[in-house]
Amino acid sequence: MPADFLSDAERIRYQTIPADLTTHDIHQFGFLSPTDRALIASQRRDHNRLGFAVQLTVIRLMNHLPQEWYRQVPTDLVEFIAQQLDLDAALFVLYGQREATLSEHLHTILLYLRRRRWQPLMDTVPLEQWLLERALEHDNERVLLLMACDWVRAESILRPAIIELERLVASVTEEAHRETYRRMAELLQPTLKQQLDGLLVLDGDLKATRHNWLAKPPIAPTVSQIRLTLDKHLYLKTMGVETWSLSHLHPNRQKRLASVARSKTNQALIRLSDEKRYPLLVAFCLETYMTLTDYVLRLFDEYWEDVWGQSERELTDYQLQQVKAKDRLLQTLGKAIGPVLDEQNVPTHLVRDSIYEQVSRQDLLEAVEQFEKLTAGGLRTTHHFLASRYRSIKSFSATLLERFDFIHAFTGDDFQQALTLVGEWQSGRRRKIPQTIPLNFMLPSWREFVRAPDGEVERAHYELSVLARLRDRLRSGDIYVSHSRKYAAPDSYLMPPDYFQAHQADLLTQLGFRDVSAYRLDEQLAELESHLPLIEQLLTQPGASADIRLDEEGELVVSPLKAEELPASVGQLRRLIESRLPRVELTDMLVEVDAWTGFSDELIGLETEPRRQDHNALLYAALLASACNIPLREMAQSTGLDSGALWWVSNNYLREETLKRATVRLVNYQHKQWLASYWGSGMLSSSDGQRFPVSGKIRNAQAIPRYYGYGKGYTLLTHTADQYAQYGSKSIPSTIRDATYVLDEILGNETDLEIVEHTTDTAGYTDIIFALFDLLGLWFSPRLRDLANQRLCKVKGWLVKYPSLKFTSPFRPEYVRARWPELLRVGATLKTGWVTSSLLISKLQSFPRQHHLTTLLQEYGRLVKTNFILRYLQNPLLRRRIQVQLNKGEQLHALRAWLWFGGDGHLRRKQEEAQQETAGCLNVLTNLVVVWNTVYSQEILKSHSEDGHEVDENDFEHLSPARYGHINRLGRYTFLPAEQFTANGLRPLRS
Repeated sequence: MPADFLSDAERIRYQTIPADLTTHDIHQFGFLSPTDRALIASQRRDHNRLGFAVQLTVIRLMNHLPQEWYRQVPTDLVEFIAQQLDLDAALFVLYGQREATLSEHLHTILLYLRRRRWQPLMDTVPLEQWLLERALEHDNERVLLLMACDWVRAESILRPAIIELERLVASVTEEAHRETYRRMAELLQPTLKQQLDGLLVLDGDLKATRHNWLAKPPIAPTVSQIRLTLDKHLYLKTMGVETWSLSHLHPNRQKRLASVARSKTNQALIRLSDEKRYPLLVAFCLETYMTLTDYVLRLFDEYWEDVWGQSERELTDYQLQQVKAKDRLLQTLGKAIGPVLDEQNVPTHLVRDSIYEQVSRQDLLEAVEQFEKLTAGGLRTTHHFLASRYRSIKSFSATLLERFDFIHAFTGDDFQQALTLVGEWQSGRRRKIPQTIPLNFMLPSWREFVRAPDGEVERAHYELSVLARLRDRLRSGDIYVSHSRKYAAPDSYLMPPDYFQAHQADLLTQLGFRDVSAYRLDEQLAELESHLPLIEQLLTQPGASADIRLDEEGELVVSPLKAEELPASVGQLRRLIESRLPRVELTDMLVEVDAWTGFSDELIGLETEPRRQDHNALLYAALLASACNIPLREMAQSTGLDSGALWWVSNNYLREETLKRATVRLVNYQHKQWLASYWGSGMLSSSDGQRFPVSGKIRNAQAIPRYYGYGKGYTLLTHTADQYAQYGSKSIPSTIRDATYVLDEILGNETDLEIVEHTTDTAGYTDIIFALFDLLGLWFSPRLRDLANQRLCKVKGWLVKYPSLKFTSPFRPEYVRARWPELLRVGATLKTGWVTSSLLISKLQSFPRQHHLTTLLQEYGRLVKTNFILRYLQNPLLRRRIQVQLNKGEQLHALRAWLWFGGDGHLRRKQEEAQQETAGCLNVLTNLVVVWNTVYSQEILKSHSEDGHEVDENDFEHLSPARYGHINRLGRYTFLPAEQFTANGLRPLRS
């Protein structure tokens, strides 16, 4: 990594005083205490006193004193300080003329603040050691730089020039590679190194390297894909991956190394030094082994779902055929029985002849045969049709049962013995059916199917019943597997208790807790107690509230928010902007915004090869193709670019990590626009899912008729800040609640936005989410429907005075208090990235019997949710603010849908990684449009004001950059005259 990883604009931000200080910052850092004023008063001359106070404020604000800082101080800050000192702000221009005065004042201020200057010989080593541990957790250089700045401030050291810390971070990142190698030294024996190097050698049978072979994920839940994935799993198992231990490495470091190894080409890995290559390949093998474990079990789950669905459809078809056959049989028999019953007109000796006159003998024989078929088989169920696939299932199930060690968390029945028995059957270690066979675990429908008419157990049917139960228990968490993420034991997801204990002080600081005591629980209880009389008054006193009331039956009624009545000037301002925004090509917009923000600098290739002359054009075209769902072949035809080069750029430059960094650039640029500050502070955000249909067989696509009709699709969950910037987007299955993933992007936010509050619609919340937000020091403010049906917690004895409050969920304070450190460990686990929130939440919610951690989080979450709902009911402004923020997300969804115009609106990318890259490209393009619209809207407002028109700043908050009527997304068509053709009126043929 180069030492100068910051862009010029980023470096300037670190080295200069912000010109756009908020009122909050001015008041927070510029307020002078009585002690400050006493020190300031001891300085000579008014302009020196004012300059001394400003220098004191700048150091408190930045913990750094930029060169010629006195020329950069915003006027608002000088005026605020001068007003407190009862001085004329104009005096500040006299300060700084004498260098010695500046130095003397700085020395005095540092003594007063008990800070000192940076001393490289003394401070570099401890900061390097501290940063090295952080770099082994995550090696994002910008995050590490922020941490270094925080460390310097915490150690009461005046921050040096940013380039010095920048180079220090770069050197620490390189040292992290060497330290990782040292920690793996015991594992990296010559035999293992030889095996690892073998991953990068072309295999003649595979016609690929083992590295590429292992990195390719399965594409569909088929028998062949399951067997192929099992082969990969076996290959790593024979390498001894299960015995490797990297407990001395932070999980984030391991994941990062594996991600780098997966994304690099074989040639790039071969060229790396040993201390970089071997740790990358070890982490790659370990992570791939766990990933393959999850893949196998997920493919087994999805394959079973597919064949069960096919069996159900076959049963339906069979039943329809049976009905038709019965109808035909009854018609035939009805004709035959007529002459038999007609005794008056048909003599006995002529009955047979009369029957054959109605129905031929052949038809009667076929009817008898059909009758025997209909009555011989008995009642058929879905299980019978599933049994026809027994051989296909057994072709991989024997290996599955032999390969994995299934650990039983629930032992209340005999399923463990049943699974062992089936494993022995399928592996050939046992052939006979034992006299007593485990059946207690089996559902009644399966039990009827397993037993033959003579009472004996059908072995094939029994094996299918056990496999069906295995799938259910893997889903529920009653069975877990080692070396897995999705199917691991929930307790294994949390950071170890001894690690939490050893780093408790640092972890609590990151969470915002002062100590490990349950004082936050007491604050929540006190808040609940303070809300009760207020809400009682709101609901019972006549006229207290028009939109929150109790109906005649005592049920809570919350009236919907009325549409906000905006002044006519807002509509005029919107029409002004719409009429004056330049008409622009979408392609030109990319180039223009890149010139402002340099977002394409973050789209770095896997290799450092020389770039083509048309590299930027290829990069823009690839980005646009992915974001707008245009096939690369068609984009190449439309632009005249080389299709091979376009494919190369798309695959090597548009990756999840590079697209995320480009998004950060755009979001940060939007955050600095003055118009964006009218839309919000950047501290509130929302998330919502947007559904996209797919085409073809895509493994993670789901069928939901409400959204996709007869097809399938998946969801992009987007996170939108109140300034209209979308700082995160994630591809998720459409059948899983948004709440499972709502925290992932917030915790992974690397932008300048300091998200402290988040809102969703009803699908985005659970009680667990309320608890986790509070433990992470965040506010969760969802829009909830059916408030009258919400379970609100009550504390014993508190509600006697408030009879109108019908709380239904008892809360146990002492239960939560006794387990409070465990809740803090959960929060620390998520805050440090030990595990993703979505993985932990999905695991906790999968148990049919609640895990103790699920119970604890839900218990505390109900208390946090109750306090939020009581605030929500009392505060119409809060309800309005939530609604406005969710509307912003809807506006951006409309923009994204407009941009997504290619490929008939259907996504065709099969791999989850490729889908996430598509989501990243669409996110970049959406933010790019928002930035362009914001900048030009500012120019329009500025020009309108300079022309002498009055503009009410209160109207600015009602403007939106999520507009697209002025953008041409389709390019331009040209219609050249026929003279361009050859003499015969035709184009020349291609050679």
